[in-house]
Amino acid sequence: MTDAASDAGDPLAHVREGPVPTSQQGERLLDLVRVMARLRGPDGCPWDAEQTHESLARHLLEETHELLEAIDAGDDDGMRDELGDVLLQVVFHSQLAADDGRWDVDDVAEGLVSKLVYRHPHVFGDVEVSGADEVLVNWEKLKAAEAGERPAVDDDIPAALPSLARAAKVQRRAAGWGFEWRSVDSAVGALREEVDELAAAIDRASAEEELGDVLFAAVAVARKLGVDAESALRRTVRTFSDRYERFVALVAERGLDVESAEEGELRSLFREAREA
Repeated sequence: MTDAASDAGDPLAHVREGPVPTSQQGERLLDLVRVMARLRGPDGCPWDAEQTHESLARHLLEETHELLEAIDAGDDDGMRDELGDVLLQVVFHSQLAADDGRWDVDDVAEGLVSKLVYRHPHVFGDVEVSGADEVLVNWEKLKAAEAGERPAVDDDIPAALPSLARAAKVQRRAAGWGFEWRSVDSAVGALREEVDELAAAIDRASAEEELGDVLFAAVAVARKLGVDAESALRRTVRTFSDRYERFVALVAERGLDVESAEEGELRSLFREAREA
């Protein structure tokens, strides 16, 4: 990595000169910071004044999930609105810290700018990469270099993170240190092996273990395909829910009883619901 990419003193020195690529030159972000400071001020909002990092935590989680819903639905206006709600959480937490004299939103942004420049030496330095996969590998290597040593593969990855997302993050870190399937075929082959082992499981304990291996291997396949497993499963659940409601309507139309109907007939109706 070159000095240009590692210079933390003035990371913006390595960003090309020119206008900010937004319609308002980022001025509305400054307006948001001012509004938040006013809300938390002496003559501001009583509710805002009472909030703490802890009391706001659930709102950050809720707003993030609402943003994911908008993304999955392809709702462009919804994405814009929900991103605003997520941004509010960032500014709100920053204002809380500023009120206590610890740090402020500029410190947050400065740290992020420095991190992005440092971890993109292929943009701000002279490092060459072959594609997105190598970028992720380098990202993990640079992150380890920042810490001064290689952490455990699951170190600082929140246990509360959804399991598929956590698996993907652990795998990305391992890939950054060289442990990675070299091709999609290799990853799919490993998944097939895990499915065969699941089919051969002889009791509940071994079945649970093998199922975990199947899910973990499926995440690896998703990563090699450039797919986010968590998002894929979330969309599948939504799709299944829609199809199931159509299936229920078809069952009612045919005057069938789900519990007594033959499996083949039910599957046929579900395929019909899917095609609809």
